[in-house]
Amino acid sequence: MVRPRPGEEPFTRRTPRVVAAARLRRRRERDATGRFLAEGPRAVQEALARPGTVRELFVTAEASQRHAGLVTTARSTGVPVSPVTGDAVAVLAEAVTPQGLVAVCHQLDRPLDRVLVGRPRLVAVLADVREPGNAGTVLRTADAAGAGAVVFAGAAVDPYNGKCVRASAGSLFHVEVVRHPDPAGVVGALRDGGWRVLAATAAGETDLEGLADTGALAAPTAWLFGSEAHGLPPPLATAADFRVRVPIHGRAESLNLGAAAAVCLYASARAHRPEEPVR
Repeated sequence: MVRPRPGEEPFTRRTPRVVAAARLRRRRERDATGRFLAEGPRAVQEALARPGTVRELFVTAEASQRHAGLVTTARSTGVPVSPVTGDAVAVLAEAVTPQGLVAVCHQLDRPLDRVLVGRPRLVAVLADVREPGNAGTVLRTADAAGAGAVVFAGAAVDPYNGKCVRASAGSLFHVEVVRHPDPAGVVGALRDGGWRVLAATAAGETDLEGLADTGALAAPTAWLFGSEAHGLPPPLATAADFRVRVPIHGRAESLNLGAAAAVCLYASARAHRPEEPVR
């Protein structure tokens, strides 16, 4: 259990360090400080597994018993562990039912050119995707499909938005994250670097299944995804190598962003991992 030092009480919602951390729920404060909050055991576990990411861990007495291993890991890696009251966690966490663990983390994003030097074979680009739950879901899916980087381009949501962090289920800490103000500049850099750029759009002239059959998905690939409300801007879709539609075999009108991204990214993942020859 995390115990206060002799003569001290757990931090409350009025403790200056808690007040300062709670301000990180606002984007302006996150941008100014280069920090963000990660709440819950899964996010904290994955953040601690990335050295140098966690600046401080706030934890209630109950959570310190339930997740003693995480507290031990934090202390063993030099992360300050601060006991807090339940009301303090309530102002730090955004989940309806806080789980008693909130980490203050350093932001992780890197410049696009430095990420591309690493030659990730699969990249997801979120162009003007503003809904944080959708963005976090695509980030999680991209991680599961083996993507090396996720680019938040243009007016896309802040990847450190609390809802986006929670929806990523820890994947935010697994992939390279890029924030770039110009989606067209991202597409240009990818094409110049040798990536095949594919725009996922319901109006695409190329069928995903047919494209996969040609072997085109085996190349290093970047997928462009737009918002559910507006899709990809036409000039951005035009700049891609192919505009690709996911075939609808039933009566559904369309797929939501998360489902479409999963189909597209896993099609590329499959092409990048051909079956082993039978021996």
